Amino acid sequence: MNLAKKIKEAFFGQAIGDALGVPVEFKSRDYLTTNPVKDYLEYLCWNQPAGTFSDDSSMMFCTAESLTRKYDIEDIGQTFVKWYQNGYWGAHDKVFDIGGTTRRSLYRIIKGEKAKFSGEFFPENNGNGSLMRILPLVFFLYKEENINIRFNVIKEVSSITHAHFRSIISCFIFVEFGILLLSGENKVSAYSKMQKKVNDFIVLKGFNKEEVKLFEKILNNKVYKYPIEEINSKGYVLDSIESSIWCFMNSSSYSESVLSSVNLGGDTDTTAAINGGLAGMYYGWNNIPEKWINGIAKKEEITDLVSRFYLSLES
Repeated sequence: MNLAKKIKEAFFGQAIGDALGVPVEFKSRDYLTTNPVKDYLEYLCWNQPAGTFSDDSSMMFCTAESLTRKYDIEDIGQTFVKWYQNGYWGAHDKVFDIGGTTRRSLYRIIKGEKAKFSGEFFPENNGNGSLMRILPLVFFLYKEENINIRFNVIKEVSSITHAHFRSIISCFIFVEFGILLLSGENKVSAYSKMQKKVNDFIVLKGFNKEEVKLFEKILNNKVYKYPIEEINSKGYVLDSIESSIWCFMNSSSYSESVLSSVNLGGDTDTTAAINGGLAGMYYGWNNIPEKWINGIAKKEEITDLVSRFYLSLES
């Protein structure tokens, strides 16, 4: 397994999925069924040029950037603040979208709160803002055999902004699934093994049963077997983990995977970003359309980050 190549596939996979979804964010499923996205579009929702990724990928790149130095929650938080205040890792060096929970959490850091305690933890704070940026932990934790350590790192990184159980478990599901895919498992096997690992861990820890019940569809059933009518694709974190994996499991190529995510409607950029990281890594570099790679904002900077992130993992 070529780890550097897998990181490149995942990082570009996420950014491209994100960019495909940006122009049609908030469009309904009915609208996109009639007018499906098939390629990069420009302007429309956020008035951005084609190939522009959103806060989803900017914050993911900030996470990876921080991890190139070392694992430090406070440094990750300050890197997010650098993005929020100065457009660092913005597709065009500016911020055009930020979720409410993320904004309030980063404002606390700006005002002097520790990043370890800055996140919001009420049930209403379960947007997809930590799930959309968690991808680098698939690679950072790939060699970590202790599931308790993996969980605690995921919990800490999510909790910079999103500290509620639902957000943390959604990130945990994503990272555990991603690690299994990275190890070479086919997606059906990886999904089944992820369910067992996560469910066993939940039982071991005795987590709140009412909260755990909310994950029934993805952890105790095969979410990809549900009809599309039962798959929601708005900004709620449970919708995002279910819909992104549903599209991934029901696809046979990178393009099909990310475009189906976009065309579910709703939070189009985030569903496709979460999906795209997995799909890029799974289907491989040669399966990502070259015109999408060449058309993504900050192509050279992403390539450089991939190299630096890989080298930091190997050092």
